[in-house]
Amino acid sequence: MRLLSLGEAMVELSQAGGGLWRLGFAGDTLNTAWYARAGLPEAWEVDYFTRLGGDPFSGRMLDFMAENGIGTSRIARDPDRSVGLYAIELQDGERSFAYWRGQSAARHLADDPALLEAAMAGAEAIYFSGITLAILAPAARDRLLAAVGAARRAGRLTVFDPNIRPRLWEDAGAMRACLTAAGAVSAILLPSFDDEATQFGDADPAACAARWIAAGAEEVIVKNGGGPMTVATPAGAEVIEVERRKPVDSTGAGDAFNGAFLAARLTGADPVTAAKAGHAMSLRVIARPGALIPMADLRHG
Repeated sequence: MRLLSLGEAMVELSQAGGGLWRLGFAGDTLNTAWYARAGLPEAWEVDYFTRLGGDPFSGRMLDFMAENGIGTSRIARDPDRSVGLYAIELQDGERSFAYWRGQSAARHLADDPALLEAAMAGAEAIYFSGITLAILAPAARDRLLAAVGAARRAGRLTVFDPNIRPRLWEDAGAMRACLTAAGAVSAILLPSFDDEATQFGDADPAACAARWIAAGAEEVIVKNGGGPMTVATPAGAEVIEVERRKPVDSTGAGDAFNGAFLAARLTGADPVTAAKAGHAMSLRVIARPGALIPMADLRHG
């Protein structure tokens, strides 16, 4: 059994105090793979698919994934490019980012159709995000969505978090059209209400869920910034009240939710139970700095 996560992993710089910065590795789809790996039994493989450069930091990233149980055998290398980098600044637990990703090899992760098909082959579940799509050229987006659609038709579980980042897209119209197309090829949607309301005009989480169901999803979990979540299927919707806490650092909270949700869902939990598991993990993440809780702490805590 295998879960495949596709997207862009980056070098992360976070404040360490005293004017120093701490180097790590993260990225929305890598973070989700991380928390899924922590929650899934060893019988499950969790693989990551991206494109990395020929630079030393790309090599260190590969080692980091492998050392923590995330499969890297399907990752391609591009000797003429490098890995992207971002820096996080925090104010009252909320984050802001600066990015350097123009030379990121991940922007070409869907350029090779045969490589993309090989990466997806044999995966019971395939996860990707709006950032995965946003960094690609339009033709590569179409190629990736076609591959995901074929996987869904073949009976595999396809899962999508729109993870809306308008600055990554060429324009709002292209963004909304591509995200909607991604919803049409995905069985499970994991949107965040605040982003969706801003970009699609949804009046409330129920409206957000209904829009994605209409687009073709079978199951939608609308995250709500720590507020009540909505879990919807074509048969109806349920609102889940959850505990809300002030974050130390909100970085990676949604990704952690997604990973823990997937781990629960893939091992038999119903959508509501899986959503509660996702929220519990997000509470752990916001209680400490950084996107990734060490794997050893996750497995023993």
